Amino acid sequence: MCCQPPINVDDIDWLYEENLLRIQNAPKDLPIIGITGGEPTLLGEKLISLIMYIREQLPDTDIHILSNGRNFRDADYTSTLMEVGEGRIIFGIPLHSDFYKDHDIIAGAKGAFEETIIGLYNLASVGACIELRIVMNKLNYRRFLPMAEFIHKNLPFVAWIAFMGMEYTGYAIKNSKNIWVEPKDYIAHLLNAVKFLDEWRYNVCIYNIPLCLLPDSFHDFAQKSISDWKNDYPDICQECKKKEMCCGLFTTSIKPYKGLKAIQ
Repeated sequence: MCCQPPINVDDIDWLYEENLLRIQNAPKDLPIIGITGGEPTLLGEKLISLIMYIREQLPDTDIHILSNGRNFRDADYTSTLMEVGEGRIIFGIPLHSDFYKDHDIIAGAKGAFEETIIGLYNLASVGACIELRIVMNKLNYRRFLPMAEFIHKNLPFVAWIAFMGMEYTGYAIKNSKNIWVEPKDYIAHLLNAVKFLDEWRYNVCIYNIPLCLLPDSFHDFAQKSISDWKNDYPDICQECKKKEMCCGLFTTSIKPYKGLKAIQ
């Protein structure tokens, strides 16, 4: 399901040096900087050095790290990362299911669920800000409400929960038959989970789903979440009165959602 799958090229050192230059030349008033991959924690000590350099060059910039969370099972590494980040790191961690076998299948690694849960608890123990990410797909959508209940019972420390529409690129195309599902097929499950979490006063949001596919009463949960460099609005959206508030679609996705319409 990874939208940026690994390639068989040894370019870590080159990219690391390139990123140091980007950090050095970034605006000093940059509000937030993102670190993603692949899996950033596979850099090991290099990730810690990168965070230290960001703090040196951009002391007022928040850092958003997208990670599968598994390497945070190492409590010492987790603590060091938080320390050098000076408490200004947001961790975006995926939870694919409340059932360990489903999570492991979606993650593509046996034991991933256990490692991720341990990682989440280690992050919480050092006061990390955690964004829990649920990428909506055919293998997990029927468990959205049980997942919400699991989060409430076991992960109440997360800062917010994001239900995310899938970017149809990378491994998502390769595994399309197993994981792709149209929003119209999971919306009812999504709304039940969002309602449950909202009633318990969690910060919950919906990413990457156009407003026209959601009931009006849930529009406030939807975020304009797609980065501007890969965001687009097809012709049908041009007359929509809520276009400016809508996330639109991924330019990187070769499969558009069904049921798009202009809101009048």
